[in-house]
Amino acid sequence: MSKRDLKKYLKELSKEQLEEQLFELYEKFRDVKVYYDFAFNPNEEKLIGEAKVKIANEYFPMKGRKAKMRRSIAQKFIKHFISLGVDVTLVADLMLFTIETAQRFSSKRYIKYESFFKSLFTAYQQALNFMIENGIINEFLDRVVEIKEEANRQNWVNKYDFNELLEKFDDNFL
Repeated sequence: MSKRDLKKYLKELSKEQLEEQLFELYEKFRDVKVYYDFAFNPNEEKLIGEAKVKIANEYFPMKGRKAKMRRSIAQKFIKHFISLGVDVTLVADLMLFTIETAQRFSSKRYIKYESFFKSLFTAYQQALNFMIENGIINEFLDRVVEIKEEANRQNWVNKYDFNELLEKFDDNFL
């Protein structure tokens, strides 16, 4: 069904029928419920805080289990918050928090998987692009530079990629 067909269909419905359909959607589809819960009670700070706890738990588990180091958990939160329309500065903060948490972990433990470093570089790239697209890079510049410096201090295998990327952005956008 096209948007035009949908508009035509919705115009034909009475107010009561529309309300009934919305209520059905709210009960039947989790995404609709999440959207409306957020729309009427956008407690962004709380949502970001809960996400940070879960992300930190990936690297520093509260229970005595082994760290899983799954960046996909953070990616799901970030994608979800962007789709909900959470404030871009809070999303950017979460993006950087994810990388900083992984760096704290790697400063305490030897990481032998090159995929770990590649994944974090990709996250760094995505964070920079997101902040530049939303015009908020200057608010986070200190943290962006500190992440690059920490990659150098820890002698990450792709530390030159971090340096090169930041230089490229510095020349073009910063």
